[in-house]
Amino acid sequence: MSLVVDVHTHMLSEQWLAMLVEHGAPLYRLVPRGDRKTLFMGQSAIMTPNQGMFDYEMRIAAMDDAGVDIAIISLTCPNVYWGGPEISTRAAVQINDDMAHAQKTYPKRIRWLASLPWQYPDRALAELQRARDSGAVGVMVLADIDGVALTDPKFAPIWQAIDDAALPVLVHPTVPPAGDVLGLDELGLANPIGFTFNTSLAVARMILDGFFERFTKLKLIASHAGGSLPFLIGRLDRCWEKIEPTRAKTSHPPSYYFKRVFLDSVVYRFDALEMAISTAGVDNVLYGSDYPFNIGDMPGILALVDKLPEESREKVRNGNAARIFDLS
Repeated sequence: MSLVVDVHTHMLSEQWLAMLVEHGAPLYRLVPRGDRKTLFMGQSAIMTPNQGMFDYEMRIAAMDDAGVDIAIISLTCPNVYWGGPEISTRAAVQINDDMAHAQKTYPKRIRWLASLPWQYPDRALAELQRARDSGAVGVMVLADIDGVALTDPKFAPIWQAIDDAALPVLVHPTVPPAGDVLGLDELGLANPIGFTFNTSLAVARMILDGFFERFTKLKLIASHAGGSLPFLIGRLDRCWEKIEPTRAKTSHPPSYYFKRVFLDSVVYRFDALEMAISTAGVDNVLYGSDYPFNIGDMPGILALVDKLPEESREKVRNGNAARIFDLS
């Protein structure tokens, strides 16, 4: 079998978590639940830290067991969007330096995506350059920046710099704005529904806003196979045809731009993976595991990928990732 590249997989650092607890309150807080602590955003649980999120030796062992060769690691929500200019920048520098060190320690196994203080564009641009100089192979961004849409004009200089460099960008969800009002704090709905809705809304907004006509070189990877978008892209096309505001900013139907979006394979059904491939194209789907979260599954998702026909399987396992990340 060929190499396997995991494009959606996370690591934290103890220093980043300590900064979040100190400076992210009262919105973000660690709450004891049983013998562990869970991170909450408002009333919604978003993460229960575990050893695998901090332990690189444990990660490498898990990769060996699953048959994963290279992990392109990233931070997760709430990233570094919870502090003022100094705190947010310091948090980005800390986690980026931690991941750069991991890549130097495991040069054949680890690559990483930079976190940026997007709320402060000048600082984000400076950190983007610093992170790239330190070895970052792309950027990680949440589906909204503390409630502000990714298409907001204030972020245009950052997107322009990313586009100029033709960098891959992993769009990862968080609890959407007004999550508590939507009742996402109930029944654990934040993760299965809130997160996937957050990604779906962000990428749909990009498509309809003309984002992919303004920025033509970046490589956008939508987490969790784009949320609900593979299922809804036909509806978006129909609305584009029939509802004037939906087509006001674009020259082509949404499915045209969706072919520009990359999707990871973090789904848990083979037919969902097939739908991702049928809507985005086999050249735009990449293996991802969501390790080390408790719903992540390196071997299980890889088993789904390995059920694909040989040519498709090799592209999803590593070929597409090797191409867009220029891995060598």
